[in-house]
Amino acid sequence: MYDSIKTELNNGILTIFLNRPDRMNAFTSLMVEELVDVYKKADQDDEVRVIVVTGEGKAFCAGMDLGNGGETFSSTESFDDYRDGGGQVSLVVHSLKKPIIAAINGPAVGIGLTMTLAMDIRIVKKDAKIGFVFAKRGIGPEACSGWFLPRLVGIGKALEWMYTGRYIPTSEALASGLVQYEVDDVLEKAYEIAQMIAGETAATSNRFVRQLLWNMLSENSPSASHLAESKFLWWAGNNADAREGVQSFLEKRSPDFPLKSSDVPDFFHDGRREK
Repeated sequence: MYDSIKTELNNGILTIFLNRPDRMNAFTSLMVEELVDVYKKADQDDEVRVIVVTGEGKAFCAGMDLGNGGETFSSTESFDDYRDGGGQVSLVVHSLKKPIIAAINGPAVGIGLTMTLAMDIRIVKKDAKIGFVFAKRGIGPEACSGWFLPRLVGIGKALEWMYTGRYIPTSEALASGLVQYEVDDVLEKAYEIAQMIAGETAATSNRFVRQLLWNMLSENSPSASHLAESKFLWWAGNNADAREGVQSFLEKRSPDFPLKSSDVPDFFHDGRREK
């Protein structure tokens, strides 16, 4: 179905491969369209419990495809109409209701790295070449990284990385909180986490958790979190997943949660959070 990406769905885990290995999976306008499409479809598919994103071949994503030379970043759209493709992808990722893991299996620079910032967990291959190289190309950050990066690593570290455009040692990325794991086999680690999510937890719980934590980043008071948590706990406590979670624990067996992600009401955008 796709030209620049490919997908595999196994046991609730959807793996999305950036699939231009001959170009180190460099980013294109077609990749924007295909990633937006696959993310939206995955979000509506109850068979998908977790999304893992990785690169085909030795690279994750070497950044924007520079095949057009100095005109790579020029646009025929008007100043008011133009929106960067990376940002369009990141906004869709941010709106997802499913956990999403970046398995950064090799070089990830520019958009190759910023596209992962909206994801939940980042796992990087030890000593992979990563960096925010925009200033070295005479352009600026994209993919909503001005919002995501300072929240992940703090304003000082975000500014230093963006100002210098230097490559970031993966050990520094780990210590700064940009990534959660620095390993030799990123897919193995990603699948380890994804399997725990898909096999041991309730889809309803994780849909709410993802929306809760990302939404609360923009709130000024813990009372907003208290209200959302209260409403979900009321809903969950009167539904089958909570009963199964408790009963399976008491019976010392693995849970078999009956509900799906799509069963959860929207506690964040439909007026259920009146203050």
